[in-house]
Amino acid sequence: MHLHANEKIVTSHAEFTLSPSNADADAQESRRIFRDVCCVAAGFFLLFTSYQSMANLQSSINKEYGTIAQSIIYATLLLSSLFLPTLVISQLGARNTIAVSMLGYSLYTAAQFYPTAYTLIPSAAILGLAASPLWSAKCTYLNLAAQRYAKLTGQNREVVVTRFFGIFFAFFQSTQVVGNLISSLVLTQDSVWVNSTDPALLRCGATFCHEESASNASLIKDISDTQRYTMSGIYLAFALAASAFIMAFVTPLSRHCDDAVVRSSTGRSPTQQLLATLRHLRNPQQILIIPFTFWSGLMQAFLSAEFTAAYVSCGLGVYMVGYTMICFGVFDALFSYCCSPMVKRVGRVPIFCFASLLHSCLIAVLFLWVPNPEQMYVFFVIPALWGICDAVWQTQMNGEFLVYFIVK
Repeated sequence: MHLHANEKIVTSHAEFTLSPSNADADAQESRRIFRDVCCVAAGFFLLFTSYQSMANLQSSINKEYGTIAQSIIYATLLLSSLFLPTLVISQLGARNTIAVSMLGYSLYTAAQFYPTAYTLIPSAAILGLAASPLWSAKCTYLNLAAQRYAKLTGQNREVVVTRFFGIFFAFFQSTQVVGNLISSLVLTQDSVWVNSTDPALLRCGATFCHEESASNASLIKDISDTQRYTMSGIYLAFALAASAFIMAFVTPLSRHCDDAVVRSSTGRSPTQQLLATLRHLRNPQQILIIPFTFWSGLMQAFLSAEFTAAYVSCGLGVYMVGYTMICFGVFDALFSYCCSPMVKRVGRVPIFCFASLLHSCLIAVLFLWVPNPEQMYVFFVIPALWGICDAVWQTQMNGEFLVYFIVK
């Protein structure tokens, strides 16, 4: 599950201060900027290796409150996106905002040791509040670093911005592979293979009911305390390491950019930010794009909450969720890389139509198919094709926003 709803690319009309005349100093600074961008990406890799795979399991291992907690995360993220990022970034700076916001994710991960309504729901709300400043600060850091790097090296700014965001998402997409591999290896211990003749399989798939699974252990077997503690401990270590890594290895923006530039990128008050957001919602192009973004988020939520529980956990066992989601992550990453040259050849509209048709076919298959362990390949083909669709929505929706709304 990816959290992109609040990614705001912050730009500025201000000029950077003149770089030193010494070419060696410029080259050294440009290398430091590139290193910092890679370190930001590595920090997100550590954090979302923990969070993404944990989120994929919520509807399976926390049957009563897992999905509710995930809903609260996105509800609080939506509300906080209207005013919180500007306030936090202006006070802490982009680097510190990233590091502090990551601790909100750590709190949610720690709640997995003892998942009740009193631990999951408050920590989910805190995570949602932390997520909006996190993603905005990331975009602010990468964008301003790209502007400074372009000035130092004489390259086109938009080309550098695209390259830096490409580096970031190369790290980010790989979190699905590593994080889900960890969960699968931990949960494979003492796992029980589902019998293909088990009558409980008839209640998997489209007829699956979360309330029934919470009260009937025959549908989704509970994981042991040892497995829960081991997995949660590993993920908590990753999340805490991410925050520490950012503080230790990422240089504050003020070291690369003039203070006036950094301030101008976050200079709006929360009230001004809220009013600007509401005014932007009157833009006809934004209104037309909203259904696509809503669809993209809906499909991500369905895969991470419904497919993992109703099909994989119910049909095979919880320990197989990670393996199937690895397949999703690999194809998502590969097709994200392939999308750009394909769009150059055939245009964006045919790619959108292809993804829409493929997604519709997958939904029809899931509506009709009853999960069966003897049809193992289907459990992997579906998330693989889903990853292709997600790659189209993620890359091309970002492209649409860049085309229509980027600030020159």
